[in-house]
Amino acid sequence: MRIKTVCFFSSIVLTVLFAAMSAFAQGNTIYNTIPSPLPGNMFSLGYEATSTSEWGDQVGFGPGGRALTTVTVTMSSWGCQAGHWNTNDCVTALGATFTHPITVNIYKVAAGNQVGALLATQTQTVTIPYRPSADPINCTGANAGKWYDVGSATCFNGKAANVTIDLTSLNVNLPNNVIVSIAYNTSHYGYAPIGQTPACYSTAAGCPYDSLNVAGTDLSTLTAGSNPYPDDAYYNTQYAPYYCDGGTGGVGSFRLDAGCWTDFKPSIKVNAGNPPASANQCKNGGWQNYTRADGSTFKNQGDCIQYVNTGK
Repeated sequence: MRIKTVCFFSSIVLTVLFAAMSAFAQGNTIYNTIPSPLPGNMFSLGYEATSTSEWGDQVGFGPGGRALTTVTVTMSSWGCQAGHWNTNDCVTALGATFTHPITVNIYKVAAGNQVGALLATQTQTVTIPYRPSADPINCTGANAGKWYDVGSATCFNGKAANVTIDLTSLNVNLPNNVIVSIAYNTSHYGYAPIGQTPACYSTAAGCPYDSLNVAGTDLSTLTAGSNPYPDDAYYNTQYAPYYCDGGTGGVGSFRLDAGCWTDFKPSIKVNAGNPPASANQCKNGGWQNYTRADGSTFKNQGDCIQYVNTGK
């Protein structure tokens, strides 16, 4: 009985420590279009399927700091461990995941809303769930081959999952408006296509990153910041018809794509730290409104003042 009590206490301590560590580098949310709770899946843009290398959006930041900490992106994973989503024979072990490098880029907004200078870029290998196995009991007929989300009683082909890229170490202070984008490589597309040599390419399931999409959302999910151009996006595809202008502005480069992205925006969240500019901002409870540049919070007024004076 005593062993069980110790184990239980240890698990609580670990949970608290993990929560504290997770909050450490998060900071304040200054832009957010990720729905909460996250649905079983969302409509999405598949990079391999659409010859895409990069997709993004111009965002405006709400109240809070501008010391960039993290960017969270909702992915939509259609890959299976065995079988395939479009052959109705998807099989995935409970909780199975794969890893893949995802890049977040942040650009200045240039004149005419064009893509400006690169402010920050970070590539991080993230863990992504495979979509669950096909459910032949709950998902039949037109839904055959899909997995069943109990919470919404809905059948889906893909599975939504958030991944967070940590950009704290770049020490970037953001302007009020930027372009945030997501880039990654697939077998045939991306800035450095992976090619057909990996073993997964020859399997029935294929490589999971070829069935990986970036989730999109309409702006009803916007809970922080602003989206100044709701009909526009920024896009790099090799396939001309996928651009709003049919490719007349060029293909294969990341550029403004205006006019046809209404109700289809990348599902992203941007967090930033909010450092105090002076010791006076720490006083009279003000320390509770600020964070260190890395997003970690202050313990009390003295801790805040010490940070202003020493940077630690």
